[in-house]
Amino acid sequence: FFFSSDMARPPKKAATVPESVLKKRKRDEQWAEKKAAETVEKKKAAKARRAEAFKRAESYVKEYRAQESDLIRLKREAKLKGGFYIEPEPKLMFVIRLRGLNDMHPKTKKILQLLRLRQINMGVFMRVNKATLNMLNKVEPYVMYGYPNLKSVRELIYKRGFGKVNKQRIPLTDNAVIEQVLGEKDVICIEDVINQIYNVGPAFKECNSFLWPFKLSSPLGGMTKKRNHYVEGGMAGNREAAINNLIRTMN
Repeated sequence: FFFSSDMARPPKKAATVPESVLKKRKRDEQWAEKKAAETVEKKKAAKARRAEAFKRAESYVKEYRAQESDLIRLKREAKLKGGFYIEPEPKLMFVIRLRGLNDMHPKTKKILQLLRLRQINMGVFMRVNKATLNMLNKVEPYVMYGYPNLKSVRELIYKRGFGKVNKQRIPLTDNAVIEQVLGEKDVICIEDVINQIYNVGPAFKECNSFLWPFKLSSPLGGMTKKRNHYVEGGMAGNREAAINNLIRTMN
């Protein structure tokens, strides 16, 4: 009989894998499973949030349409009786800075800082009350203000809206940005913010401080007389509902 050299060699042992490597593999598998489960949960939650935001937007549209139809009905009823329907006093103002720092009193400068109007053509929403009206009276030559309608509020927030997140100016491109800051107040989407601002709702203060002051363009066609009041053919002061036309030219 002839024996080959291969037959004479003892069989090779299977290579042993170190325990640390086995532990690492197991840990990596667990992490991968956990990450996959989290991804599925996140997708489900995002889908639910989108559905909720869509529902809320639909309910707000119904609410706004009902308000418009009620207003038309009340005006018609008053007209039939030979009277006039007086609309409720506005609750919301939009204030735009008109002039710079030249020859400005320190108190006026301080009020404009409190209103967050630090640059020309900056605009902010404000609640109409005695305190805000008193402040605006003191800085009237330096600002333009009036009562915006729903279209103006929506266009400003959608086109020029930025949020304040960790003291940074973040564009409102995702509802997650809004939910991160205002989720505690049950404000989860941009339509919630518009609703709270327009109706001066319970979360108005938080939504307004979340919105960065709007940086508007110079009005299309230029300005008339900056130093004169609106009633004198100028730009400054209260222009009530005419602010909507101004917003269109500056947005």
